[in-house]
This record gives sequence, structure tokens and C-alpha cells, in this order.
Amino acid sequence: MIARFVALAAVFAGVFGVQGAMAAEPRNWQLGLQEAVTPTMEKIDSFHDFVTIIATVIALFVMVLLLIIVFRFNEKSNPTPSTTTHNMVLEVLWTGVPIIILVVMAVPSFKLMYFADRVEDPDMTLKIIGHQWYWSYEYPDQGNFTFDANMVSAEDLAKDSSLKRNMDTDERVVLPVGKKVQLLMTADDVLHNWAVPAFGIKLDTVPGRLNETWVQINKPGVYYGFCSELCGVNHAYMPITVEAVSPEAFEKWVKRAQKKYAKVDGTPEPVRIAKNTDAD
Repeated sequence: MIARFVALAAVFAGVFGVQGAMAAEPRNWQLGLQEAVTPTMEKIDSFHDFVTIIATVIALFVMVLLLIIVFRFNEKSNPTPSTTTHNMVLEVLWTGVPIIILVVMAVPSFKLMYFADRVEDPDMTLKIIGHQWYWSYEYPDQGNFTFDANMVSAEDLAKDSSLKRNMDTDERVVLPVGKKVQLLMTADDVLHNWAVPAFGIKLDTVPGRLNETWVQINKPGVYYGFCSELCGVNHAYMPITVEAVSPEAFEKWVKRAQKKYAKVDGTPEPVRIAKNTDAD
């Protein structure tokens, strides 16, 4: 009985948005969206609730109309049906009201779409390239280094119990908290899709084309996503792992990453020539 009560409480917590610890990943019995950790996802969450209220009101209104028709206009209660064929007021209402509802939903929808599209004066840029079947990341503002991120193998999972099956990658994307990050996405073979639910991002990576969006992570943590475009036989094995850290920790990671990863353009480090201090 207690176990059932706990499970039921978890379901209602998901329905009504009661949050405990930061939802960096899907949880058992979770309903609804993951906790928003970016301004874009916060707006998506609010818009989702707004549209849900409208849909609920419409559904209740239609149900009431159906009940009225069933109980008031059946053959027993209304043996002599009306012969009215047209009603100007009703026709104007059932044409005009849906248009007004669509406009009410369209205005915030377009605002949200433009808000998520791009950001002015980003603090840094991250390039994302989709491959069959892994991701590559480039940091052009931090020394132009690059690395590949593959799903963690079964052997590595056996060595480290903290890793999550089909969710963790051998190399994590590291981003600073509170910074506006421009995301540029493309692919080198087929269509992929870079999707992280907690960020409110789900964008196609298209060969020969750059798609753009942005992210500003508000809370430190590890966030997971997946390729959300059918891209081949190993489509299900292209996870995304993003670690959000403080700006200070990010700077320290960048210094280590510049040494660990080769530069994407392959240019050598500049040669420093010591100045001759001997007297002529």
C-alpha cells in the first residue's frame, strides 16, 4: 500500500510540476517535460502549459455540447426536430472563434520561434557535426580544438558504475553556466538531429548547410540528449552528454583540452625566437 502511494505521488508530482532535485535526465514514472534549465526551455514550458489550458477548455466545451445533444435532442426528448437549416450567428461564431483561438496561440508561438532562433553577441561558439554514428565538437573561440564523442562501450560501463548505459559518451561537451553559447550545426553524411530536452533544443544537422540556435544553461549539471533523426542502423547509439560547469571551471577545462585535443586546422604552434642579448 505504501509503495502504491509513493508511486501515485510521483505521478501527480510529474503532472503538476512538483520538482525535487534537478532533472538532468529522465526519471522513472516521469510525466511531462524535463525541468527547464535554459531561457528557451522555460518559454517552451510556459507555452506548453498555455496551449494545454486552451486544449482542455475546448475539450470540456465540446463534451458539454455533446451531452446537451445526447440528452436534449434525442428522439424521446425531442420528437419533433427543428427544420432550421441556417443560423447566421452560429455560423459566424464557429468560424470566427477558432480563428481567434489560433491567433492567440500563433502570436506567442512565433515570438518563441524567433527567440530560439539566434542570439545577438554570443559569449562563445560551439560547432556540432553529426556523423554515422557519433558527434564531433569544435571550440573555435578557445583555440579551435576538436574532439569526437562516442557512446560509452559495454567494457567501460563494466568498469565504472556511475556511467549511464546508452546515455553517456566517452568525451563530454563542457559549457560554462550563464554564458550565451551560439550553436552551429551541420553533418558530413546524412541528416542527424541534435536534441537535448532540458535545453529545449531539437535541431537538424544537414550536410552542406549550417543550422543555428543558442543555449544559456542556468544550472550546473550533466544533461543528456540523443540524435532524433533516423540516420541509419546505429541511430539509437548517438547520445549527447553535456556538462555545465562554472565559468572558472570551464576556463580550467579549456586549458587542459587545448593540450589534449589537436587543433582542427592542423597548424603548428608558433615558433618563438629568442632575442640575441649579446653585445655587437
